[in-house]
Amino acid sequence: MSLNSIKIYNQLAKEKLFKKTVNFDLKRIKKLLNKIGNPERNLKNVINVIGSDGKYSLLTSLKYFLEANDKTVSAYISPSLKSIKERFWVGKRFLTYKEIGKSIRFVKSQKIKLTVFEVLTVIFIINAARFNRDFNILEAGALFAKDSTNLFKSPLMQTVVNINKQHLNFLKKKTLDEVIYQKVGFLSKDTKIYVGRQKPEVEQKIKKYIKNNPSSKIFYKKWKLVKNKNRYYYQEGKIKIKLITKNIYSRGLLENVAMAIKIASDLGVSKKVIKKTLPKIKFTGRIDYITRGRIPRKLNKNEQLIIDGCHSEVSAKNLISHLKTLKQPIYGILGMSKNKNPKNFIKQFQRIFKKLLVVPILNENSINNNHLYQIAKKNNINVYKEKNFFEAIKKISSKEKKIICVFGSLYLCGEVLNKN
Repeated sequence: MSLNSIKIYNQLAKEKLFKKTVNFDLKRIKKLLNKIGNPERNLKNVINVIGSDGKYSLLTSLKYFLEANDKTVSAYISPSLKSIKERFWVGKRFLTYKEIGKSIRFVKSQKIKLTVFEVLTVIFIINAARFNRDFNILEAGALFAKDSTNLFKSPLMQTVVNINKQHLNFLKKKTLDEVIYQKVGFLSKDTKIYVGRQKPEVEQKIKKYIKNNPSSKIFYKKWKLVKNKNRYYYQEGKIKIKLITKNIYSRGLLENVAMAIKIASDLGVSKKVIKKTLPKIKFTGRIDYITRGRIPRKLNKNEQLIIDGCHSEVSAKNLISHLKTLKQPIYGILGMSKNKNPKNFIKQFQRIFKKLLVVPILNENSINNNHLYQIAKKNNINVYKEKNFFEAIKKISSKEKKIICVFGSLYLCGEVLNKN
């Protein structure tokens, strides 16, 4: 994380008005927004992005398509990797540190207690209202029922990507059924709902919870991601678009690109614009090959570095599907944030790595690497402990041709990107 970002996050952490713990309740943020004149009502064409895995890749793809179609977009993105600025896209640029600092002081002056995530949401809203872009895309937090982004009575649309068994620590009923209910049971009754590809049992439960919602509903199968001779295509009826991409390496990510194509098409983006834009799309920290910067320069020419922020079973399988296509030996560097499920996550990687090194994450409340080590050992993974990412790189790097894969947390990916 950049020094300016650390300074701002420390400022938020030390402020007595701002709670550091997660506390789902819309009363606080609605009280503040009402006090300052409800700027959220001035946001045009609001699009909520909801789900467990894939929010960022859907949001990013859709932003690419809309901007390529000469539309302006503001986007609220979570989490940030290198800089807090990455949370606040306001069309052609991110907010500056100065703008963020000024916004924090303004929120503080209202003297209403908020959680840190609520403060960040308000920062986005007051600045998005100021810039008045054509579209405003907001990525939801852990759930949605009382998430601080669930503020809009009649958003343009609400999109639901893959839902799985994440965020159970925030729920009393620790079941997949409750996760689904918290994410889709509180959608607007005056919007357009898009539901991406789900496991059949999850889709059935989604349909149950939105059955009486009068909003228009579009489910996967109205469009498809199809594969033919090692090539992926977007298909909708007779429309077929070859997904020619330079930086997207897995079916899971392409599923979200395909969903973005469907939404963009419904918003009037032409097939020509979509095809022209596809090769430009890049997802930072999602099966992301790092080929430039300090770290690749220190590696041997036979070594390649991949970073991936996957931390769930679903996203683990997504990464593994790509790693299995690689012919070189693969070495892993793993770090995980607390409140994740390392047991179910790590066991997915049996027989993937020649060697796995577990590390703590700098400036992050991460799982102790002794704990990660024990889990990996129980899964018969060749595992070692290191003090940090750079010690792990030193241990791995050699003249041997190999892939080095850093994974397990977006915050660990952010650490790598900042050091690079």
